[in-house]
Amino acid sequence: LRGTGTRAAEGKYLYKFIKIERKGSVEIITLNRPRVMNAWHMPMRNEVLKALTAAKKSPRVGAIVLTGAGKDAFCAGQDLDEARKFDPARSKLWVEEWRILYEGVRTLDIPIVCALNGLAAGSAFQVALLTDYRIGHDKVTMGQPEINSGIVSALGFWILREIVGLSRAIELILTGRMLSAMECERFGLMHRIVPEDEVLSSAIAMAQKLAAKPPVAMRLNKQLMREATQAGFDNAFGVATVRHHTSF
Repeated sequence: LRGTGTRAAEGKYLYKFIKIERKGSVEIITLNRPRVMNAWHMPMRNEVLKALTAAKKSPRVGAIVLTGAGKDAFCAGQDLDEARKFDPARSKLWVEEWRILYEGVRTLDIPIVCALNGLAAGSAFQVALLTDYRIGHDKVTMGQPEINSGIVSALGFWILREIVGLSRAIELILTGRMLSAMECERFGLMHRIVPEDEVLSSAIAMAQKLAAKPPVAMRLNKQLMREATQAGFDNAFGVATVRHHTSF
């Protein structure tokens, strides 16, 4: 089934801020706010969560590709217009909204591949790192720049530490610097660099390979990896709830 940006696969949901496309057993979810570099706001986050939930329930979906519209960005992170309206009194609820989205990615028993078509910053960087496999091109930049805006990065620190280790996570969180594609590949933040016009097709090809794996083994392996990191994930969100309340 091919989406137009308004109707989701399976015909169950109407989408405004994402696009859905099916390539065989692979469902492609595209963040579709290119005018703001696909920055997150609540309606788009909710639509992504709906799409993940629908894909998880569908017997016809064996893998997911997550990407962004346009050539500039996978996602620039939090929409600044929404951030300006942030009320510190609802920080607990705000963090919970992100936890639900991140859990939506983590609890998938099918593989999810990230096709990095451009910038991935802040929360978008975090979501990308929660996927199983990441493919991008040599102009991609990624990073955790929250400190430059006076924002604590409890979740980013936990995710980075899991992937690159404590020393490198400290450096990236405290400097807030953006990483080149070559650094990302070297640190294990990106698995493969391909020509820019091959990012999506390469991600779909990888998703198809993963979708063809024995489904029971795939499900059990993903559950095992999730269980191994759940305590740290829960603790990071507990810390984030406290720290975000005091940092705004």
